[in-house]
Amino acid sequence: MNILIVSGHTDLNDSVANKIILDELRKAFPDAEFSILSELYPDFRIDVKAEQDKLVRADVIVWQFPVFWYSMPSLLRRWIEQVVVHGFAYGSTGHALEGKKLIPSFTTGAPAEAYSHEAVGYTIDEILLSQIKATCALCKLDLQDYVYTGSVSYAMRTDDALLEQIREVSRQHAQKLIEQVKKV
Repeated sequence: MNILIVSGHTDLNDSVANKIILDELRKAFPDAEFSILSELYPDFRIDVKAEQDKLVRADVIVWQFPVFWYSMPSLLRRWIEQVVVHGFAYGSTGHALEGKKLIPSFTTGAPAEAYSHEAVGYTIDEILLSQIKATCALCKLDLQDYVYTGSVSYAMRTDDALLEQIREVSRQHAQKLIEQVKKV
C-alpha cells in the first residue's frame, strides 16, 4: 500500500499539533511519501507535475491540516486548485484519482463544540466536509472516515500544563489516524 501524506499547514514551525501528528505518522509509516507543502512551496508555486506523480503512485492519500477560518489553509486549497484538475483528476480523460482512498485529518484551535448549530449555525461536517465530499465525488476518490481533534489552539501554549495537553491530544489524534490508515 502506497501512502501519500499531504501536509497543508502553512507554517509547521509555528505548529505543535500538526507537527506532532506528522512526526508520529513518519514513525508509523517510514515508507510513506510526505508532501510537506510549507517546506516545498513557501512561495505557493506548486510543482504540479511532481505532485500529480505522487498522487498517481498513492493508494491512500491523507490530507493533514489545521482548520483556519472554517476552511482548509490557503496553501492546501491552492495545491488542490492546481493539482486536482480537469483532465487529470476528473472529466472524460481524468481518472488518475479514481478509487484511491482519501482520509481527511484536521485540527482546530477551538473546541469541537464551537463547530455546532448553537455556536456558529453549522457543524464541522457542514462547514468543511461538504467541500471535501464534493471533491471526492467529482474525482471518484473513495472518501474514508475523517480524523478530527479540537482544542489545540496556539493561544494555549503559554501554560505548560495546557501545552502538554495539546501534545497528548495530538498524539491521540495521530494514533487514531494511524489506525484509520491501517484499516483501509
